[in-house]
Amino acid sequence: MKTALITGASSGIGREFAEIFAKEGYQVILASRNEEKLKAIAQSLRQHYPTTTIVIPVDLAQSNGPQLLYDALKKEAIEIDVLINNAGIGSYGFLHEQNIQTELEMIQLNVHSLSHLMMLFLQDMVKRNTGRILNVGSTTSFYACPLSANYSASKAFVLHLTEAVANELKGTGVSVTALCPGATGTEFFRNAKMEKQKVAKDNAVMDAKKVAEIGFQALNKRKTFVVPGFLNWLLAQAPRLFPRRIVTNITRNVLEQKL
Repeated sequence: MKTALITGASSGIGREFAEIFAKEGYQVILASRNEEKLKAIAQSLRQHYPTTTIVIPVDLAQSNGPQLLYDALKKEAIEIDVLINNAGIGSYGFLHEQNIQTELEMIQLNVHSLSHLMMLFLQDMVKRNTGRILNVGSTTSFYACPLSANYSASKAFVLHLTEAVANELKGTGVSVTALCPGATGTEFFRNAKMEKQKVAKDNAVMDAKKVAEIGFQALNKRKTFVVPGFLNWLLAQAPRLFPRRIVTNITRNVLEQKL
């Protein structure tokens, strides 16, 4: 039985990935800091699918989180065939008005921990000549986003890291894919305090299950990146079609619009 490790598995896209891999017969490792939610999800997966589930509560917003997660799996001699690097958070507002510690924790989670986990698990995958990693980026991976400055910068890191490492891994049997969704029906907007923005409106977001399915397909095809949804794909092309300054102004106007 192959094993998939999913970070940020307690809700949203991560929760949907857990469902997909359980249905596909994988052993599923659920990682998040919300142990209670993880246990409930694990129980549900075991009831509905022929899967084994393991819960590992860990705070990846802390610098030692990735190593603790890796060591916990090593202790149990569990090899990871697929890593879904999904854990991440956002923020909203002018950078100079943000809580510095909160922003630094977001950067730790979105950038440092994601990269740290990749480095840890890639070593094992390359030695075995097999393995797949999916990193969850964003459509903001493709352009600067005022009012979510650190968030969009962190997601640009995710895409650039993925593209570079995908090239490095040629001929190894290991692949890495970036999933770059637009607005998605998750807890993201509430956690980022963006519920009143138009971008969070129900008819403007994609279903998290659909996003995860597209990501799963791209992972299996070993694509370097995928942008779910035609409109989101068009947004990702904007920096190629217009001056970057204009694209930045547009993204700010979109985020400023309220319901």
